[in-house]
Amino acid sequence: MSCKWNSICPLRRLERDGLIDLSWSREYCSTDSNWENCRRYQAEEAGESHSDYLMPDGSYLDKDE
Repeated sequence: MSCKWNSICPLRRLERDGLIDLSWSREYCSTDSNWENCRRYQAEEAGESHSDYLMPDGSYLDKDE
């Protein structure tokens, strides 16, 4: 089972735009259970506002790189 937010997660746009590679999806989004460790998933489930640039490990994508 993958993350229930996988298809609408802003990370998919970042992948399409070439800002991040698919390793994030393989590590978190498309796994059987590691998606539960995703900071984006945790924030969404808690109803917490979060940036589109929040990465699954809790870091933020530097958009200027």
